[in-house]
Amino acid sequence: MNDNAMIAVTDLTKRYAGRTAVAGISFTVARGEIVGLLGPNGAGKSTTMRILSCFLPATSGTVRVSGFDVFRQSEEVRRRIGYMPENNPLYPEMRVQEYLKFRARLKGLNWRRSRERLGTVMEQCGLTEVGRRIIGQLSKGYKQRVGLADALVHEPELIILDEPTLGLDPHQIRAVRQLIKSLAQKHTVLISTHILPEAEMTCNRMLIMFDGKILAADTPDNLQRLMAGGSQIIAEIAAPADELREALSQMPGIEQFNVSPCEGEFQRCALTPRDGYDLRPAIFALALERGWIMRELTRSRHSLEDIYVQVTKPTEEEDGE
Repeated sequence: MNDNAMIAVTDLTKRYAGRTAVAGISFTVARGEIVGLLGPNGAGKSTTMRILSCFLPATSGTVRVSGFDVFRQSEEVRRRIGYMPENNPLYPEMRVQEYLKFRARLKGLNWRRSRERLGTVMEQCGLTEVGRRIIGQLSKGYKQRVGLADALVHEPELIILDEPTLGLDPHQIRAVRQLIKSLAQKHTVLISTHILPEAEMTCNRMLIMFDGKILAADTPDNLQRLMAGGSQIIAEIAAPADELREALSQMPGIEQFNVSPCEGEFQRCALTPRDGYDLRPAIFALALERGWIMRELTRSRHSLEDIYVQVTKPTEEEDGE
């Protein structure tokens, strides 16, 4: 096993009566990474996380966390992970400080260490002002922070967060997102979400899941590059339309183009390149050679939603047959 791998999953399968929730997936997560499990409800994200956290047994396959087998060495694995499930199981009648101190002792910290960690995680998660409040009286956002503090209190190597921003308002989402990004300095983070922009803004690598399978695994930038063949180049050039169309029709790197009028003398050109070819240097050179004024030259960027639709489309078509 790679010493740098915090998580190593090989041929993991989980079957329930009548259906397969996870179908032979394999992936690794390096130490210090923030990796997103991205997919719709029912894709297998939560099942995968429950297996990683020793909460659920697998049907087959191997899973290691920090070199330890989750099936045979579950006690060692549990010491090294902090898990926040989708439905955060807090004790609503307890006060925040009381609950976190109880959880720290439950996770094996002695009295002195639990007090030290309590102060640290309450400050880290923005809970200092509500430490004496009863959990059941807190807002959804503060309850999520308590769940994060619970996951962090014993300083685990791996943090597993299942839909941590579900049900939060935009301000709360931003606060939780910043907290998650700060965790990567000392921890490895595995986060599941079906909110596409959330994964793009939080994670440095993503695993796109659909129907129990991993369909793509890469950084957001590399996923963008995989889609670059379908990207358009947009240029706005002040030139006679007929001359511009003639020049573009003779450029070998252009698959197709559309020229439409803009304000004044400017024409808007939407250009589709052949085989992912970057047309921008050639378009710039053309405008320079002809003495045409150009005010825009950009490559349209696919959203994560575009990428997700593209990688799941073949599977959806097969399912519909």
